[in-house]
Amino acid sequence: MTEFAVDALLADIETLVRCESPSSDLDAVAHSADVLTGVGKALLGVEPERIVLDGRTHLRWRFGDGPPRVLLLGHHDTVWPMGSLETHPFSEQDGVLRGPGCFDMKTGVVMALHVAASLPDRSGLSILVTGDEELGSPSSRGLIEEEARGCAAAFVLEASADGGAIKTRRKGVSHYRIEVTGRASHAGLEPEKGINAGIEIAHQVLAVAALADPERGTSVVPTVLSAGTTVNTVPAAAAVEVDVRVWDEEEQLRVDREVRALRPVLTGAQVRVSGGINRPPLDAVSSAALYGLAKELAAELGLPELTEAAVGGASDGNYTAGLGVPTLDGLGAVGGGAHADHEHVLVEELPRRTALLAALVENVLTKGSPSVPTNPAGDSGRARR
Repeated sequence: MTEFAVDALLADIETLVRCESPSSDLDAVAHSADVLTGVGKALLGVEPERIVLDGRTHLRWRFGDGPPRVLLLGHHDTVWPMGSLETHPFSEQDGVLRGPGCFDMKTGVVMALHVAASLPDRSGLSILVTGDEELGSPSSRGLIEEEARGCAAAFVLEASADGGAIKTRRKGVSHYRIEVTGRASHAGLEPEKGINAGIEIAHQVLAVAALADPERGTSVVPTVLSAGTTVNTVPAAAAVEVDVRVWDEEEQLRVDREVRALRPVLTGAQVRVSGGINRPPLDAVSSAALYGLAKELAAELGLPELTEAAVGGASDGNYTAGLGVPTLDGLGAVGGGAHADHEHVLVEELPRRTALLAALVENVLTKGSPSVPTNPAGDSGRARR
């Protein structure tokens, strides 16, 4: 088993966490890319390719002359606003590391760099660290798909699920904005002359919420809602944002059709729907073979038995799986509290998790992608060594 020094991992994690990088702040993300470039160059001896799309800064390291065979995928942007270090300072105490973005997912980025540095031969490896994942990867999706296409495996360094579980299945995500146009009038003098966009959006909220199917795990959630301008005016405009999560593509398409088929209830009102499917589902089939390999390698390395989880959140792994690329997600930090005050990383798991990632990368670079095991849990067949 490749040994990874905890102190070295912690030092680089601290460097990244202390560089705040909220997705919406382009200058902060660009500065984070500068800092990450320095960490990566110190470990790998080369600077990454710097790719700026729509003002957002992404970094890519490619090794060898041929096309990539293994992709290590992560992001360096976070949901934490500038100034969060003042209220959530970086710390490491009693085996727990804390700080904004430590769990999601700056620890995973550091793990990827240390793994690459440990490889005797990096040919065929690509590391892509994007700067807009927390926004839904609006500028980087094409870059991710370009880099993943044709790879034998994509390993996503998002944080683990509870208890360190690997994420072998993720819901697909769709986002919609439903806008209503009515007609303003004085709410006291002549309300009957108006077309109340607030009432119309209420009808639309109820209609879209009814598209959910709990038995299939489909959630359709109206979130941000706005209507009206003043207390004595019939609203002329209203809007609602809608978040959709589904386990399978058929269901994602069903909800998409029905959202787009929404029609106004009030005479004279107009309804416009924008947005659509953001990320396809990451199906268990996409991860089964790699998860089986990971379980076997973990056993060989003397690590605790791996577990798996299906989660409602999406990641850039949804994109790679959508291309048919074998994808294993949740290989990053073990801890919890993503996006929350109690965000943390368990330090004792760092060298173990990094060693597992190194074994996976070296195995696939050497042997190619494993076939789907008879038992998706990985209890049959031999590991590729």
